Amino acid sequence: MRRRTLLYVLVVLALLGAMAAKGVLVGPPPLRATATPGQFDAVRAKARLAAILGDQKPHPADSIADDGVRARLVGQLEALGLHPVVRDQLACNELYKQRGVSCARVRNVIAKLGPASGKALLLNAHYDSTPVGPGAADDGIGVATLLEVAANLDRHKLKRPLILLFNEGEELGLIGARAFLADPLSRNVDALVNLEARGVRGPVNMFETSRPNAAPIALFAAAVKRPTADSLSTDVYRLMPNYTDVNSFAERGWLTLNLAPIGNETRYHSQGDDLAALDPATLQHMGDQTLALTRALGIATPAPTGGDRIFMDIAGRALVTLPLTVGIVLMAALLAAFAFLAFKRGGFATGAILVVGTLAGSTILSWVALAAIGAVRHGMIWRAHPVWTTLAAYASAMLVAALLLATVGHRAKVAQLRACVWLFVLVIGALVGLFAPGGIVFFLFPPLIALVGIFCARWWRPAEAVGSATAILFFYLTWGGMLGLLEELLNGGPMWLFAPLGSLLILPVLIEAKPLIGRGAILPAAALTLIGWAAAAAAPAYSADRQQRLVVQHVTDETSRKSRWSVLNDAAPLPAGFGSGWKRGELPFSDRPRWFAQAPANPVALAPTIARLSDVRSGDERTITLRLAANGAERVALIAPADAKLRTAGIGGFVRPIDQGETGKYFIDCFGRSCDGATLQVTIAKPAPVEFLVIGSKATLPPTAAPLLAARPRFARPQYNRDESIAYARVRL
Repeated sequence: MRRRTLLYVLVVLALLGAMAAKGVLVGPPPLRATATPGQFDAVRAKARLAAILGDQKPHPADSIADDGVRARLVGQLEALGLHPVVRDQLACNELYKQRGVSCARVRNVIAKLGPASGKALLLNAHYDSTPVGPGAADDGIGVATLLEVAANLDRHKLKRPLILLFNEGEELGLIGARAFLADPLSRNVDALVNLEARGVRGPVNMFETSRPNAAPIALFAAAVKRPTADSLSTDVYRLMPNYTDVNSFAERGWLTLNLAPIGNETRYHSQGDDLAALDPATLQHMGDQTLALTRALGIATPAPTGGDRIFMDIAGRALVTLPLTVGIVLMAALLAAFAFLAFKRGGFATGAILVVGTLAGSTILSWVALAAIGAVRHGMIWRAHPVWTTLAAYASAMLVAALLLATVGHRAKVAQLRACVWLFVLVIGALVGLFAPGGIVFFLFPPLIALVGIFCARWWRPAEAVGSATAILFFYLTWGGMLGLLEELLNGGPMWLFAPLGSLLILPVLIEAKPLIGRGAILPAAALTLIGWAAAAAAPAYSADRQQRLVVQHVTDETSRKSRWSVLNDAAPLPAGFGSGWKRGELPFSDRPRWFAQAPANPVALAPTIARLSDVRSGDERTITLRLAANGAERVALIAPADAKLRTAGIGGFVRPIDQGETGKYFIDCFGRSCDGATLQVTIAKPAPVEFLVIGSKATLPPTAAPLLAARPRFARPQYNRDESIAYARVRL
């Protein structure tokens, strides 16, 4: 008994080690010591980026800092023998996946290579940063990649035009992309490779394609040697609120591939997105893929082919693809085969209890553990060392599975449970396919391999066990790799989600190890789970690399002349140095919960003002022309209530429609120096006056903020929002 329990503990420790090592499956290829002629040189590309970023200050669109970045970018292009042009436009774009329009003065930098005529390939990256950080990855990695790709291309071998677009204003609502669509050059494009970033390290994922995806996937599979891509990610991305320049370009129907790294999101849109954090291996991975795709697409764009394909990489070494219809038929056939096997072998009820119980039980146990820790330690306690929290969730899954195997399943045979677990893997895959059809690709091949083993066992008895082991290994290389990426993507939680997701990998292993699992295995499994959660609870919440989000804002309501401090963080209690009197609440123009306290008045805080130049009525619609006075603000925003019925808004030739399919308030934003004095046109399908909030913000805080800034913890910094002063007022239009 002791020997069996000891072997079980060794199996569990090995399994936990494998779950911890998933990230190795999805790391970028190692950095080359030396790049040969024609190869992407990440060291040289990063040096170019360093020269462009200069002092690494934030450089949002239409700012003095971005003027400097643009000038240095143009210099780098000219040093490569290119002749860039700068398009200067005051433009607007609709906001995607929310109601609104965003405007700014943008200056796109464009360089052309190859023949003068023919359909063109567009390579796109944006050179502006958020107002918060230097943007070394987002999107400096794209800028550096395009420059190095241009340096490596044999321009005489390009069979058609290549356009390098370094656009401005992506961070403000994809404004540069919209401005390019008004450029005559855009009319000749038929293919796009877009470069983005949501992290500073890790592999570069191909996470979005044009639809149908058969042509871009075939091209990607043939051109890229070290792919990281799967059709579950591309389907899920379409359901998320995130967006890139591809959303604006999509209306043209170009063949499209979108690439980005996601490693360590804690640095994304923060001061931590700097050159020191940008991994050269990640830059090399993006460069190798972009160069390969450019060489392939530089000949011609493949003809569109019907249908969609499902696909996944195997540990970043190869891409497996199938027509979606073939995948659906295979899924149905495998479901039928394993349903037959499960009922024929018996023990289906036991297997169902084991699988469903492990998924549900591990989820509940992980949720309860996180809630218990959260009652003592507030905030994202896993942010610095997420591996301990995910391992604790995986250990919870092992505990629940061992408990059920040792009790409910103690009489069941391995062969019975084996058939049941693969049946339920297929059922879960089919359920995933209902909202993300591309996700079924992860659930087809392991059961297929296991089924081949079962079939071959007629002639060679060990074949079933060998087939199951091979299926588990394949599942680990594919589903495990996807989980490794998901751990990076979901750094903000919910962390309990990894218990059921990890259970899909853990259960097949423990079923094979069932002969080792008796009642004596429960105690060591419980001990490992407790150790895991204790480690997660004790680990430092934040570190120099993965810092806490903490944003300080001074907010003035100009109507009441009351001022408040606003602090955005992860809901953790504020440091003692911030003083007392803080309460949780929301601002009139943001639903994001935050901390509030009374603040001294800022006598120079002024909300923007609006002059109505005209109001033209047509039936129930009114078209109002307004002139903005920023009053020192770097961003001017108008926010209307959800029932305001705004139809269009914009400036000059960029009056854009507002998405009526979305819900919530309406947002009209203008960023940068050129907003002061800009003329804005708004169409409202409502004859009665509408009350707008008019908001101005700038990246300075009054001197009274000094104690708060001094009390900010060592490992805390602004993310997504900057430290700033905000003033707002109300106006009826």
